[in-house]
Amino acid sequence: MADGAVRMTLPIVFLSDFGYRNEWVGICHAVINKIAPESRVVDLSHGVPPLDVRAGALLLSDSLPYLRHEAVVLAVVDPSVGRDRDIAIRTGAGRILVGPDNGLLAPAWRAAEGVANAVSITSSEILLEPVSQSFHARDVLAPAAAHLATGALFEALGEPIEPQMLVDLHVSEPTVEPGKIACEVLDLNRFGNVQLNVRTSHLAAAGLDQVERISVDAASGRAVVKRVSTYADLAEGEWGLMVDPRGWLSVIRGNPSNAAADL
Repeated sequence: MADGAVRMTLPIVFLSDFGYRNEWVGICHAVINKIAPESRVVDLSHGVPPLDVRAGALLLSDSLPYLRHEAVVLAVVDPSVGRDRDIAIRTGAGRILVGPDNGLLAPAWRAAEGVANAVSITSSEILLEPVSQSFHARDVLAPAAAHLATGALFEALGEPIEPQMLVDLHVSEPTVEPGKIACEVLDLNRFGNVQLNVRTSHLAAAGLDQVERISVDAASGRAVVKRVSTYADLAEGEWGLMVDPRGWLSVIRGNPSNAAADL
């Protein structure tokens, strides 16, 4: 770097299933702040359902278009903490992703033109020693993201990994037939909305895209839902089917009723 040149500190986008009832999010912030005090940390979410790798992976990949391209993404949903490799990935589109090697990052790297290169985070220059076997977010992942944000070389984090050796994760597709879609629940939010693994393209493929009312059958009940574009289109307690902000179809009820509790 030339004399007088200013090194740009990158932002970090942080996603986890930690919640806020303990110190884990704050401790990771503190570690990042010590290493990269000028780096802004954006908390994407810490409300991923506990240990739900798929929910975290989808939330991250769905959010990717709204994140600064140069931001370092730090994602932690790790049911097997201490066993899975801790990795950093540079995608074909140039995004940097840091997290456990358990499929959490897979939908995001596919959305960002695949894996260009990957490394295992093992360098003693990066790790906070001694590394806790139950808190790699603090001792491995947060330091790695912070060092990358301050300009550390990607290759300095550890040994390279062949992309095909990374753990992948795919979201199951619904089964589409004329007039019928067999699907899964992806997530339930705090308002009781039931997010399905269905996009509007699946509705069209089933010939249901112009249908005003659709029957939703679940193991515990049945509801006839009305196609709507917003909550305001429903009277209190009325059932609806809406495309949520992330592009998935969700079963909802007119406020303050709760679709998940009632279906």
